[in-house]
Amino acid sequence: MATINDLLSGRDIHYVTTDQTVQDAARYMSERNVGAVPVLRDNRLVGIFSERDIMKRVLIDMRDPRTTRIGDVMTAEPKTVNADEPIERCMLLMKQHGFRHLPVCDGDRLIGFLSLRDLLLHDLDEKEIEVKMMRAYMSAMPE
Repeated sequence: MATINDLLSGRDIHYVTTDQTVQDAARYMSERNVGAVPVLRDNRLVGIFSERDIMKRVLIDMRDPRTTRIGDVMTAEPKTVNADEPIERCMLLMKQHGFRHLPVCDGDRLIGFLSLRDLLLHDLDEKEIEVKMMRAYMSAMPE
């Protein structure tokens, strides 16, 4: 069974800090084409900042993105997993709680950040391999 550690290899972690502004974070996220980023304070995970946070906690509340700090509008104390967690368990956790991003931590130290898309693409890749193996098996059977 594949684990999260299998997906983390060679990946960059895009993150913001609590003292950055919403505008800076939104620009950063846009440049990297990501919908959410982990939020760090003193190199420790303290939250997640997402497009939903921008809508719900900035735009709807009419806050100024140029002056509003991430620490004031982030989703604090996010659920996390460790790198040895099975991918299927992470998908179930995301489904049960209705979120699309999952920090991967060693204690409170961030070591990776996964999206539901990452997990679904991995699952799709595994299914393609299974189909190829099944086709190879079936074509090798005597008629």
